[in-house]
Formats: sequence, C-alpha cells, structure tokens
Amino acid sequence: MNRHHLRGASLAAVACAALALSACATTGQGTASSEAGGAAKPSKDRSLDAGLDPATTLNPYPSTYQPLPRENFAVVGATVLTGTDRKIENGVVVVTDGKVAAVGDAQTPVPAGHRVIDARGRYVTPGVIDVHSHLGVYPSPGVQGLSNGNEATSPNTAQVWAEHSIWPQDPGFNTARAGGVTTLHILPGSANLFGGRGVTIRNVPSVTMQGLKFPNAPYTVKMACGENPARVYGSRNQSPSTAMGNMAGYRAAFIAAREYKAKWDKWRETGEGSPPTRNLQNETLAGVLDGSILIQNHCYRANEMAMMMDMANEFGYRISTFHHATEAYKIAPQLAANGICAAIWTGWWGFKMEALDAIEENAALVDAQQGSCAVIHSDDPELTQRLNQEAAAALSAGRRAGLNISEEHAIGWFTSNAAKAIGIADQTGSLTPGLRADVVIWSADPFSIYARADQVFIDGALTYDRANPAYQPTSDFELGQPGYGLTTANATVGAR
Repeated sequence: MNRHHLRGASLAAVACAALALSACATTGQGTASSEAGGAAKPSKDRSLDAGLDPATTLNPYPSTYQPLPRENFAVVGATVLTGTDRKIENGVVVVTDGKVAAVGDAQTPVPAGHRVIDARGRYVTPGVIDVHSHLGVYPSPGVQGLSNGNEATSPNTAQVWAEHSIWPQDPGFNTARAGGVTTLHILPGSANLFGGRGVTIRNVPSVTMQGLKFPNAPYTVKMACGENPARVYGSRNQSPSTAMGNMAGYRAAFIAAREYKAKWDKWRETGEGSPPTRNLQNETLAGVLDGSILIQNHCYRANEMAMMMDMANEFGYRISTFHHATEAYKIAPQLAANGICAAIWTGWWGFKMEALDAIEENAALVDAQQGSCAVIHSDDPELTQRLNQEAAAALSAGRRAGLNISEEHAIGWFTSNAAKAIGIADQTGSLTPGLRADVVIWSADPFSIYARADQVFIDGALTYDRANPAYQPTSDFELGQPGYGLTTANATVGAR
C-alpha cells in the first residue's frame, strides 16, 4: 500500500481484482501478443485439449491497472516539446478523459469546464519512458532477500517472467516518478543468453504487479550477448565460456523453439492426437518467432550486434532494440536499415572491455542516420531519475561534433523513440491527440541541469506534484513500523 493522497485509487483497483469484477478491468484477458498469436481451432472432441494450448493463455496474469482519479484540464503558456519534432512557444495542451485532446499555439481553444494550469515560463513534454529498468526486481534496499532480477541457473531461462519478481513497494518507483518517469520497461538481468520476459508498467502506486502492468503492451524477451553470459557460465565450467559458445547457445535454443512451434502449428491445423507438451521456455521463443514477443538485446559491441542481426535473419525474427549499444555509432546505417533502436547511455564508459569504445556522441551519431531510433536509457535506479540530463549531455556532445540537433528532436530520445523501442508508440510517448495523457510540466528547459519535474500526469491523473506533499507517494517500506522512530514526515519522497 501507499499512504498518500492517491492511496484510495490503488486500493480500489486491487479490490476490483480481488472481487473478480470484470467491469473493473481496463482490458480483457487478451493482449497485443494474444491477438497476434491467435487461438486454437475448434475440433471434434478436443475442448479439454484446447485448454492446454498456450495460445489460449498468452496473458494469464492480466493487467488490473486503473487510472487514478483525474479531471479534464489544459496546460497553457508553456513551451511545449511534443515528442514529434515540434516546439510550440506559448503553447496549449488540452487533456480530456485521460487522453491528449489537442495541442497547439495560444489560439487553441480550451473547452468549457476544463481546469486551466498556468505554465508560463515552464516547459511541457510527454512523460519520460525508461526502456531499461530493474526497479522492483532489484529493489532498494539492495539485500539478498530482495534480489530477484537474475535466474542465473542456466544459460537459457526464457521461461521466467520479470513481472513475477516485481516488488511494487520499491521506493525507486517513487523517486523515478519525481524525475518525470511515467512508464518503465522492467527487464531481467543479463547473466543469461536468454534472461526471460520483460514487462512494461505504468509508474503508479500499487500493491500488486497486476496493478502496475501496462494494458496491451507487448511482452519482450531479454537476450544478452558479450561478456556477461560467457563469464557467468564459463566460471562454472559449463557452456558458454566464449563468444562462439554464446552464438551456439542462441542458435540451439531457436532451433528447439522452431521445432516446438511447428508441432503446435500442426496440431492446431489437424487436431490429430494429443497436443504437444507445453514448454515454457520454448513458448517464449516461439513468440519471438511469430513476432508477438519483442527482442530486447543487451549487446555492447558493433561486431556482436552485426552477428545478432545475421542470426535474426537466419531464424526469421526481428530485433526491436539493442541495449547499452556502446558501439552503435559504428554500425548506425545497418541499425537504421533494419529498423532497430539503440538504447544508450551517454557517460558510462570503460567499466569492462566491451564498453571501452563508448563515446558521448553515440546517440547523436546513431540519430544522424535517416530512419534511425536513438534512445537514452538508465539500467540504474538513480540515473532513471534524470534521463533528461543524460539526454542533454548526449545532445551537447552531438552539437560539439558538428551535428545540428534541435531540442524538440532530442526530446524523442526518452519519449517517442523509447515508446517505439518497446512497442507502445501507438499508446504513449508523444503529445499526440488520442494518445494517453502522460505529461510532465518542468520548472525549466528539460535539457537544463536545473530543470525539475514540477508535476507529472499519468493518463491525465496527477501522480506527482513537487509543491504538494499529498502527491508525493511514499511506500509502506519507507514508512516503517510504528514506534520505531520513522514518521510520515521524514519518510516522504520529495527531492530527487
């Protein structure tokens, strides 16, 4: 639970789920991936067998996310960066029923009854999206009892799901929200060739994982190339222990998944005999092969990213995003040609060999390619609070290198491009009419080191207000136990 002004809303969502009231849910059992996967074809007397078909249970842990209490409003007078390469001075953003209704200049009409927020001298952007987070699975405090991000028991653990490890009381969610973060993509760690499924969440207070889960966001799978899997398993005298062992492990896994998918496809088509035995590991990778589950690939070096692209061609799937991608600038044209996003830090360098050729201009050089998709990410509970500053450093480095990049374009590195990287650009990531009203009002230009998120709206609901402690959520963990000296006053999350 979260003891703050928004507590009632999150508890209401949980109560709905507990009572199994279908009217409380914002979405049904299906997700984008279930729509892509399809259901088993009916056959003579195999209704029980059909119930074993993984295509009928692609989303067995459905979202119970409910938007928090909200009102219709309009932000007026601010400099608006839309996330779609537009900058509007003295702009207006109208939000109606939790959606962006209109974006324009000062002449844009404000509907009667909408609350007007005067944001003169300030900036408005889409909500910040962090595509690489371990909040909730590696929560604070960093103790062994809460370390649930890496199932480091086998090189292939595609069967595990990060959402099953999320601890919603992680104080990091609150501090990320104070940095303007409205959406997070939670991934398993990178010890494995296949670390498991990732999940996209709304950054709202909740007592359950399902209450955080972004409705209809596609599932992803975390892959890791390079030093990590070879180091972890080579030290245990098992494969992989080399880069070539990594590649052999990926290929063997996709061969097994392809055979598994073929068996299910044949059974669905013919209805003959008993259905194949379900295999959770192969189910995830079969989802990659049919395009319903998106690849999020931890990969630093250009040569290894090139091999991963060749392997995607070998098995007929596509890679959505390379994460960390410190050498993405070396193969920027190939990334653009293949429609692959590169999620990048700016200042992280030299902490291991595969990070040796990192440069601050990386994001800008990737971005310079036509059709590219550069993203700024965190992989860190503190950096997630200031992705705007990380993007500002990348923008500055690009300009020093002679690249003419505008702020209205670079804002996409942690908004619209980030949404594209995890498959939710049709729902959020830009101030586009019809999309979710995930909005941040900044105290100053978000590319300034002095800028702070003043107010943060998720689906049009105020979820953080720097000037109002009632909208500064505090988890039960931070509040502690009564009588032990920790009070609400000194536990409230405020500053970043």
